Amino acid sequence: MIDVVVVDDQALLRGSFRVLVDSAPDLRVVGEAGDGAQAVKVVTRTRPHVVLMDVRMPGMDGIAATREVSASSPESRVLILTTFDLDEYVYAALRAGASGFLLKDTPPAELLSAIRVVAEGDGLLSPSVTRRLIAEFARLPESRPVRLDGITDREREVLALIARGLSNTEITQTLHLSVGTVKTHIGRLLHKLQARDRAQLVIAAYESGLVSAGGS
Repeated sequence: MIDVVVVDDQALLRGSFRVLVDSAPDLRVVGEAGDGAQAVKVVTRTRPHVVLMDVRMPGMDGIAATREVSASSPESRVLILTTFDLDEYVYAALRAGASGFLLKDTPPAELLSAIRVVAEGDGLLSPSVTRRLIAEFARLPESRPVRLDGITDREREVLALIARGLSNTEITQTLHLSVGTVKTHIGRLLHKLQARDRAQLVIAAYESGLVSAGGS
């Protein structure tokens, strides 16, 4: 059973998400919050697998709440929900520890699937999110806070493709590897870079300079 906390300042939306999540046999809502500060308290108390987090809320917003949740409850993964097309929130939310993004008008089946994906430890980054992330790195001053010491050449290849938004299947086709081998490389990257999920690997790839917004 995957435990979920729903965070949104609109009670009607929270109720709708609760009904949807509880309709799935393998998911259940264990808490709700109407703002970021309350979200941190609820997550600390309930320790859910996934937090559905709104971005714009009164008081502590979703980005700040994500940062607090990632620090105090690292086992809980945050899935950002927004009515906006993500623009300036992408980089800030990923740096804060978010594992993925969804628009609030995402079809119900896709939302439930996204919760499962994030709960399993995979980041949820659509091509549009990846494009915005690349654009944000192009705008920011150059920075290299992440080092890739101990990363093999093959792992670097895999990491670069992850940063470009390729799926595991696409990576297997590009590098002519088996799915199992690709998953092994990803697991080693997560461990070596102390990354929580695929979304954090994307950040590491750019911040290390392995790939750049210019496409190298």
